[in-house]
Amino acid sequence: MDSKFKTIAAIDIGTTKIVAIIGKQDDDGKIEILGIGKAQSLGVKRGVVLNIEDTVNAIEKAVKEAVEKSKIEIEDVYVGIAGQHIKSTRTSGQRYIENEETEISQKDLEILKNDMYKISLEAGEEILHVLPQAYSVDNENGIKHPVGISGKRLVGNFHIVIGKTASINNIKKCINRAGLSVNSLILEPMASAFAVLTKDEKSTGVALVDIGGGTTDIAVFHDGVIRHTSVIPFGGNVITTDIMEGFKILERFAEELKIQYGSALPEMAKDNEVVTIPGISGRPPKEISLKSLAFVINARMKEIIGAISFQIDESGFGKNLGAGIVLTGGGALLHNLTQLFAYQTGYDIKIGLPQKHITGEFAEEVNKTIFATSVGLILQGYEEEKYRNIDDNKSKKKSKKRTKKLQKGNDTEAPMKNWFKNIGDFFVEDDNKFDDKNSKEEK
Repeated sequence: MDSKFKTIAAIDIGTTKIVAIIGKQDDDGKIEILGIGKAQSLGVKRGVVLNIEDTVNAIEKAVKEAVEKSKIEIEDVYVGIAGQHIKSTRTSGQRYIENEETEISQKDLEILKNDMYKISLEAGEEILHVLPQAYSVDNENGIKHPVGISGKRLVGNFHIVIGKTASINNIKKCINRAGLSVNSLILEPMASAFAVLTKDEKSTGVALVDIGGGTTDIAVFHDGVIRHTSVIPFGGNVITTDIMEGFKILERFAEELKIQYGSALPEMAKDNEVVTIPGISGRPPKEISLKSLAFVINARMKEIIGAISFQIDESGFGKNLGAGIVLTGGGALLHNLTQLFAYQTGYDIKIGLPQKHITGEFAEEVNKTIFATSVGLILQGYEEEKYRNIDDNKSKKKSKKRTKKLQKGNDTEAPMKNWFKNIGDFFVEDDNKFDDKNSKEEK
């Protein structure tokens, strides 16, 4: 089936929410959102599943809502993965070209890439993604697409994304227990980048920062290639915790304060503005200064920005981010956050939305930073389906060639059999005498 006309489903398992989304690509390459469901995530902390049953229940609830809206049953899904267990490394490998023309083929690239899955890892780890960076052929460096180039020695540089096997298996277990199968696990910042970044941004140099509830995910691009990925093990939830502990209020009131009245810049809040919070269990209500609230948020947000800046510097491409930083995720909705980011980092800052990729009845509902990863998973799913179809077509062509060879072989054997049969007929003098003998020979 043409992947373009196939319905694809994805699940984003986050710390604060679990989203199920169903989409189908239209003739313009946009994703028509057919259904979306969302449930509160209770079994996940900092991107890691800690309670299987709660996570399964949330997945089932989100999927049920998406299915009811789309009227489409789903069996397999693309799933986002993040969490504090994710790490990345860089490595290189080489391959000597052995064909007569010494011309590099796509097969050579695939073999070299597959070899990277054999690198040594720590116990309990496995590779999620192997991402090519650049190649060199016979010491000629900086080659992006070496297929067709003549040379004897091919060297590839790769970005490797690694995760804990136990955490990966727990995600798969939750999906399976919800009655679904996993098509592929996709690193969430890669998915988000797919949804909100343009080709020009990736070419010029950009850092995608997805601020979620439990983690902040980062992906750095330059020259159209992903150069660095990392997951910082805290996000918007630590701000909520700071507000809760700082003002001695319930968590749900702290979250509401952050969303409705929170600001990343204290100077933008007026001194005399206050908001009243209900007291706990019949106690008197509490008045909270919005300026004080902003100071609490600002202090924690500066810490998060500092960790993001460190990761961008670690990538080695901090000076090459012509397009600056693109913010997405639920945490990007914080008031005055772009100003604080710009002031702290010195980069141009933009909020990333998936609007250019989506269409359909639910497009307006989905065009929010909190759904960037979900939309990206659908887009990434179509990319994987496209390459899977290419591989399937190659296999079919090889199979057809093999069948033709076999048929050709059978055709050459047939005249020989007839020739031997005719020789046998020639030596038959008495049909009745040799009936039994001929019958045995034919058998």
